[in-house]
Amino acid sequence: MSELQLSLIALGVAGVAGVFAYNKWQERKHRRLAERVFSSQHADALLGGEGSAAVAATERSGEARIEPGLGSAEVLPDATAPARLPPPDAPPRELVDAAVDCVVRFESTEVIGAGYLWQAQRQALGKMTRVPFWVGLDEATGAWEALAANSAGGYRRLCAALQLADRRGPVSDAELTLFFNGMQRLADEFLAVADVPPRGASLARAADIDAFCAGVDIQIGINVIAAGGVFSGTQLRGLAESFGLELREDGMFHALDEAGGTLFTLANLEPALFAADELKVLTTQGVTFTLDVPRVGAGAAAFDRMIDLARQFAASLGGLLVDDNRSPLADSALEVIREKIGQIGQTMLAHGLPAGSPQALRLFS
Repeated sequence: MSELQLSLIALGVAGVAGVFAYNKWQERKHRRLAERVFSSQHADALLGGEGSAAVAATERSGEARIEPGLGSAEVLPDATAPARLPPPDAPPRELVDAAVDCVVRFESTEVIGAGYLWQAQRQALGKMTRVPFWVGLDEATGAWEALAANSAGGYRRLCAALQLADRRGPVSDAELTLFFNGMQRLADEFLAVADVPPRGASLARAADIDAFCAGVDIQIGINVIAAGGVFSGTQLRGLAESFGLELREDGMFHALDEAGGTLFTLANLEPALFAADELKVLTTQGVTFTLDVPRVGAGAAAFDRMIDLARQFAASLGGLLVDDNRSPLADSALEVIREKIGQIGQTMLAHGLPAGSPQALRLFS
């Protein structure tokens, strides 16, 4: 056998040995990563006691009405359960909240570019109707940050969160399956380890959240109708703006708090929305003031302000303050509504989900 042949054989043996050693190194690396992820002693917040999320009953001036598809529900027990803080290595609650989100954690030995991740997750999760959101740990600052389509960072540790319920109802088994399957495909693509929570526990948690929110999802509507004739759009706009209300793209005037959040809205009683360029020619038989109770902190105070403004509109326009049946609203009926708003606020607070909190705004949307 020639020296050339011997050299080629030696090179071939060395190449095979190198590939085998590299594969063993990769195997050990990912085994250590998996052990580090799955051995963490984080509490499973999905199995915890605090409730929260999506919705059903509405109440207009004391008259309960049920949104289709959800039904009424009892308020969950364990009303004293405090809100738990996230583990030290988890994203802060204002970004991801395991009390209302199904959270999948990713860890990778290699940096995953945000742009690459965004494209990959669109392909992996494209069939989902509910859109999960992502946060990543900036290793330079030690802070978790929300990811968007234009994010440019790179991350080794990420969390994908799927909100378990909203006003459409709880997440379905089919939707959760799409989410989990997509997460596993992404983990395989990035050679990362995905810590996926149990499906059954996640579905149970979604149902609990939905049941709780169905018991507190109340909207209070107060109507001001024209006593004889109609209101003009010009009059309505002038009054609304004089009281600091702001016309927004949803076709309603919004009364805002100091932070710019909506306290209550003023809408047309008739189907047409308010539009800035059409108010000059608009006429209507009435307007509706609406308070979305779980989305407003200090709801009783917001209700008092709304009633005071409705009365001023009625006096200025020559209108009447009525309920949905166009019956005059007595002070005693308004006091009953006010007490109900206070009870809902206390119930939500006791469950670690204060009315008007970021979590409440997400769930009641």
